[in-house]
Amino acid sequence: DEIINFLKTEMKLKEICKAVLYQKIIEKTALQKGINITTEEIEIEANRQRREKRLEKASDTIKWLDGQMLALLDWEVGIRNLLLKKKLASTLFGKEVEQFFTQNRSKFEQVILYQLIVKDEKLAQELYYQIEEGEISFYQAARLYDIDENRRYRCGYEGKVYRWAVIPEIAPLVFSASLNQLLGPIKTENGYHLFMIEDYIPAELTSKRYQEILDNMFRQWLDAEFDYIYCNFELSSS
Repeated sequence: DEIINFLKTEMKLKEICKAVLYQKIIEKTALQKGINITTEEIEIEANRQRREKRLEKASDTIKWLDGQMLALLDWEVGIRNLLLKKKLASTLFGKEVEQFFTQNRSKFEQVILYQLIVKDEKLAQELYYQIEEGEISFYQAARLYDIDENRRYRCGYEGKVYRWAVIPEIAPLVFSASLNQLLGPIKTENGYHLFMIEDYIPAELTSKRYQEILDNMFRQWLDAEFDYIYCNFELSSS
């Protein structure tokens, strides 16, 4: 009762209940699909986690479990739930990831981007000509004039940026520019932008990106299933 009351006061009870319902959705769907997790699979994952946590001895594992307030069976059930989730996600959407990536390849393109933003149009234009003439470098200009303090410390460096993260009206210009070409000034609600592209990173379906897309598809499916159940519950209650 104390735990439940605490979760209520911390506004976390709904989050926990939602997670429980998600697990029930996974269990039900996995059963329908004939998906099971074997003892061997649980053991392999447990050994992987032991290596990751550097639990070399059985006593180390027991000590760690005690610290987490878990029994060995609790840990194995958690592993089983994790593996079931992964296997169900792969069964439902594994074959769709490559197709999704191909259809949305441009969204996964990246640039190593430098950006400088000032509020005054005249200053932006002056900085553009000074950088073009070599009177000041882009990095110096960003360090001195950018309106964002953090970006000033980075001399305008924004890092690796996906196409979808760039303002839509600017993205075509940014992703078609030559390397180290100065772009701008371009006006947005944030001010007047100057850009410089250091490098392009083509879209590639790496194992990490494959997993990100798969996880996102699975999460959207879970949300849709939850909303359907919740909606029907609301209708039946009314």
